[in-house]
Amino acid sequence: MPNVRGTASRVGAAATAFLIGLASIESANAADCPRNGTLGTSRNLTVDPAVFPRVGLRSFPQTLPLRDHEVVLTFDDGPWPPTTPKVLGVLAQQCVRATFFLIGRNASEHRDLVRRIADEGHTIGHHTWSHRSLMRIKPAETKAEIERGIAAVELALHGVASTTPTTPFFRFPGFESTPATLEFLQSRRIAVFGADFWASDWLRMTPSEELNLLTQRLNAAGRGIILLHDTKAATAAMLPAFLRYLRDHDYHVVHLVPQGPAR
Repeated sequence: MPNVRGTASRVGAAATAFLIGLASIESANAADCPRNGTLGTSRNLTVDPAVFPRVGLRSFPQTLPLRDHEVVLTFDDGPWPPTTPKVLGVLAQQCVRATFFLIGRNASEHRDLVRRIADEGHTIGHHTWSHRSLMRIKPAETKAEIERGIAAVELALHGVASTTPTTPFFRFPGFESTPATLEFLQSRRIAVFGADFWASDWLRMTPSEELNLLTQRLNAAGRGIILLHDTKAATAAMLPAFLRYLRDHDYHVVHLVPQGPAR
């Protein structure tokens, strides 16, 4: 027989946490797009890692409090000169802002592209130094892999190799976390992002196949954090059609901004 009292307590605690999260996330209308007929960015959400330390239902019990038909666009593994500029061009054309989780080694090699991502209004998060699985390396190496990646992105952005991120957002390569790495990031007040669904764009497929798969998952979920990769040519080619699909089916893009630097 289920423990009804325990279940009710857990539901009540979850509801309380959700309401606290809503109160601690500031919403604001995004800037209007100067071009008619574009998708645009509907609003900003300011995320406090103290309230939302881990989000994304494919990895964690909690996600961001998005409304029906609201999505957050996230891109991993860049910057990558053959494809990232194409993704940025599509986003700019539609006045859409996204979050880019950058690999530190790529950021150190393509600093101008890191600054372009920031200058065009996107949020920059962190994705380790070299995209190694943090589950498959020695625990003593995981902290260095995380902090070296943060420092490389900060150096590209601000000219200072700080391990305190300007934007305290992080995503694990392959979503492969450990209790120790999760605890370390939470102690640094760095929010960990999973995803609610994705395009599976690490698999070989055509842009049309990727679009069909992504829109099916979108319609099943109704809202959520979407994972894409700006390093994939098929994704860059698919993106214009996907943004048109969002516009034509009354979906709204939410842009994430940080509460403040990690402490």
